[in-house]
Amino acid sequence: MTSFALRVQCPSTRGIVAAISTFLADQTCNITDSSQFDDTATGNFFMRVSFRSEGSKGLEELRKGFEPIAEQFGMQAEFFDEQVKRRIIIMVSRFGHCLNDLLYRSRIGALPVEIAAVISNHMDYQKVVVNQDIPYYCIKVTPQNKTQAEAEQMRIVEDTGAELIVLARYMQVLSDEMCRKMSGRIINIHHSFLPSFKGANPYKQAFEKGVKLIGATSHYVTADLDEGPIIEQDIIRVTHAQSNEDYVSLGRDVEAQVLSRAIHAHVHGRVFINGSKTVVFPASPGSYASERMG
Repeated sequence: MTSFALRVQCPSTRGIVAAISTFLADQTCNITDSSQFDDTATGNFFMRVSFRSEGSKGLEELRKGFEPIAEQFGMQAEFFDEQVKRRIIIMVSRFGHCLNDLLYRSRIGALPVEIAAVISNHMDYQKVVVNQDIPYYCIKVTPQNKTQAEAEQMRIVEDTGAELIVLARYMQVLSDEMCRKMSGRIINIHHSFLPSFKGANPYKQAFEKGVKLIGATSHYVTADLDEGPIIEQDIIRVTHAQSNEDYVSLGRDVEAQVLSRAIHAHVHGRVFINGSKTVVFPASPGSYASERMG
């Protein structure tokens, strides 16, 4: 038996769940996990179903057979094999905590992705990356060569067949064109002090103001800087007894964990963009432990 998943979104109406469950039953498929959300504010319906194919039907047959139902309900529908790892590209600058965390989680199987390449505008992490047999590309970015640099980055994405770009503290602003081209396929991470503490040394600014919570936000990248649909967030409490260095260390930990959970949700098809926000379905029991690892 093969484990597949189906994700759909469409205008809300009666009969969607019945049509999906009947179709899967008719195709000798057994549903193992299901989540759905009917957004009454927008009139949009979202659903994700995990199922086992107990017959000989493969993904292409299922996709083809489902087309009349998708057309009937005006659905955006996607079938995928849950066992196939999604290929991603990581982009990083000079803060390596998220990169190192993702390399480790991928290596031990806690994050079900294949890292196709790492792109940076510095050479700092070349040895760490190539020692794990992952291609490393250093592409310098300046105001003068930004267009050419992004064209080279996109060439690598296309050549590797990567489905997702992860900005693991990549400290360059992407162009509007790249954001549009990769809409819903670029995930970023940043501290949650914005907009209060902008610019350099945000943790030092937060320490000097005596904040009590340190947080991180992971979101899809849009042309609006740091304002894309949010996928995952978390916080950790701090006290007056901790130092600026403690703030930085704790902040790095929460950033790494939030980013990995956002990627995990995305590659499992649990995230739907719903206007300026997201619908994120909870992890199925089989993947919960690996997602919370660390």
